[in-house]
Amino acid sequence: MSDPSGTITSPCCGVCALDEDDVCVGCYRTGEEITQWGGMTDEQRKDVLKKVGERERSAGNFMTFS
Repeated sequence: MSDPSGTITSPCCGVCALDEDDVCVGCYRTGEEITQWGGMTDEQRKDVLKKVGERERSAGNFMTFS
């Protein structure tokens, strides 16, 4: 997930709504992660994306391919 300049792009999918735990139901980032995304380094963004994956798996909302 990167744009032509090499920076990691946002996982936003346009379904923007925070749940009761302050986690977006669309991209699984917290409100704080969303607001700080623009100022993050690629390394910080990678860390957020790892957390996003963990949250998505915990929610049982992920795709598997065979």
